[in-house]
Amino acid sequence: MSDLLLMPVFNEAATVGAVLDAVREHFEGEILVVNDGSTDGTSTVLAGRGDVAVIAHPVNLGYGRALAEGFAVARTHGVSRIVTMDCDGQHEPSHIEQFLAELDASGMDIVSGSRYLPNSPQVSAAPSSRREINARVSEYINRVTGWSLTDAFCGFKAYRMQSLAGLELREAGYAMPLELWAKAYRRGLRVMELPVERIYCDHDRTFGHDLDDPEVRFDYYMRVWNAALEEEAC
Repeated sequence: MSDLLLMPVFNEAATVGAVLDAVREHFEGEILVVNDGSTDGTSTVLAGRGDVAVIAHPVNLGYGRALAEGFAVARTHGVSRIVTMDCDGQHEPSHIEQFLAELDASGMDIVSGSRYLPNSPQVSAAPSSRREINARVSEYINRVTGWSLTDAFCGFKAYRMQSLAGLELREAGYAMPLELWAKAYRRGLRVMELPVERIYCDHDRTFGHDLDDPEVRFDYYMRVWNAALEEEAC
């Protein structure tokens, strides 16, 4: 196995089938879907597809946990390049080939999508609180690392698996990208961004309990970032 597309899924019965069809038009490698405890019929949709591998969690374990499990599978199956994307319709599968080509041409370790580069097409506006937190977090990361990230949270990425050897992701929730960036920085990994469409389909999405408060959520992200920096420094 050389290339793998990894897709975490939670309650996306309305979109997962169409997204997988679109992925198949642009990607010939293996597809791994981590069904993270969906209760809405996603499991039924996935059961009807013979062109994808599925890991099914009996309960929701979190976005970060789903990705970490997919990375573990990639390591044990000889994957050299891995693409991650969401399946809610916010990521355009037509960019997959570009991500992989840029990974090879640039020599980067991680190629990450950005919805906020000057040439990123805006299809729909981002919820203001999420845009503001993303900007604050990205600016903070850049001050520490010297990078020029514009979108710390985009899930559309391509990775060189060799570069992730030994990198363990422990954060189960939506702060996992902060852990990833911190550990990538400590290891000297090379990162770049590619413009992707700004498409938001979930304006009413909640983060759960206190995390719906933007300041509480920002503090949570910073705790994960700082803990990951300290862990990698040991």
